[in-house]
Amino acid sequence: MAVDAEVFKQGLRRWASGVTVVTAKSGEQQHGMTVSAFSSVSAEPPLVLICANRSSRTNGVIAEGGRFTVNVLASDQQDVSAVFASSKLEDSRFDHVAWHAGEGGVPVIDGALVNLECRVESSYDHGSHTIYIGFVEAAHVQDKRPLLYYDGAYRDVG
Repeated sequence: MAVDAEVFKQGLRRWASGVTVVTAKSGEQQHGMTVSAFSSVSAEPPLVLICANRSSRTNGVIAEGGRFTVNVLASDQQDVSAVFASSKLEDSRFDHVAWHAGEGGVPVIDGALVNLECRVESSYDHGSHTIYIGFVEAAHVQDKRPLLYYDGAYRDVG
């Protein structure tokens, strides 16, 4: 028997995590979304994991383009997280944030704590999501504080 969905969601709200925006590009189409399911997989070779809802536009762009960037947001980027989480800005998200094209052409969000430019190594469909394993081809790290999310609100380690 599975745990009650509401109890499951309440439990996960108690897990403090960094805030990431995953961006992707395929041809002329680019998209991005706030993602809470992100993790390192391996240091050798450098691999990360993200989960994307299969119904999301970003998931389709990742699947078609075979690349994504994980942008780990800094503490001063709450507005960036909100833009990429908003369904109202679905078609204009990149108009509201500073970004540049990365080495693989995928958007990289300026000012992020970390940008990890990835090539899809493998993918698996489970439940409502696709699990992507990304091979990290480029990494950019800044000396800033992370933006955290805990119990339904943004937090700062400061």
